[in-house]
Amino acid sequence: MGQSDRGSGGIDVTRPSVARMYDYYLDGKDNFEVDRQAVRQVEKAMPEIRQLARENRAFLRRAVRYMARQGIRQFIDIGSGLPTVGNTHEIAQKVIPDARVVYVDNDPVVLQHGRALLATDDNTRVAAADMRRPADVLGHPETVKLIDFSEPVGVLMIAMLHFLTMAERGSVMGQLRDALPSGSYLAMTHVTTDGKSADAVAQIEAAYAPTPTPIYFRERADIMRFFDGFDVVAPGLVTIDVWHLDPSDPAPAATKWLYGGVACKP
Repeated sequence: MGQSDRGSGGIDVTRPSVARMYDYYLDGKDNFEVDRQAVRQVEKAMPEIRQLARENRAFLRRAVRYMARQGIRQFIDIGSGLPTVGNTHEIAQKVIPDARVVYVDNDPVVLQHGRALLATDDNTRVAAADMRRPADVLGHPETVKLIDFSEPVGVLMIAMLHFLTMAERGSVMGQLRDALPSGSYLAMTHVTTDGKSADAVAQIEAAYAPTPTPIYFRERADIMRFFDGFDVVAPGLVTIDVWHLDPSDPAPAATKWLYGGVACKP
């Protein structure tokens, strides 16, 4: 790859990035034309994608509030994406002022922006790691600076698990589950095929195929398997527009493309 194929900081601008695509869904400015082209391809099959991204962020806020209200004081946000309004630490610290948060991502744009944003916050860290290697996530020097694994942890994998194959699921989720103490929580969202056109799903999967992280749509029963070994809290794995609606959030539109839930390790 030549120098012209990279932006500042050695960022590859020849392939779309999931994090930068998500930034563009939320009307952010930290993206390149290759990301915008991929988003336009997705929008042809899913015109409501921008609303879905906002719906997903609203779920994240509600999930963090829920876990903090259960007494969770430390969080690991895996695949956190670019900083935006209502970041995990901001939500958690409204409930628990000294809540600690480690953001994990492997996109260099995310890492640059996150480190700049959080440079003065002693209760937050940014770690460069890949969710496919849970030992690297949990054992990262930035993680172990803040997270005490003798106490419960809230783990967020929001719009991330649909980038794992089912072959990867058992190992990745098993390692993560086994490393967490009893009383820890896992929150996730995942795209679904349920009630959706096979053609639309195929078009969206094709748009993500050139990225380093292809996407896999699944039916609800397969998504539930990512919670193996955890007890799913009420109302269970549901479309995210109906999960623990909070009066402080505007009523989300019912795009029904994402299932979400929160579960506790017994």
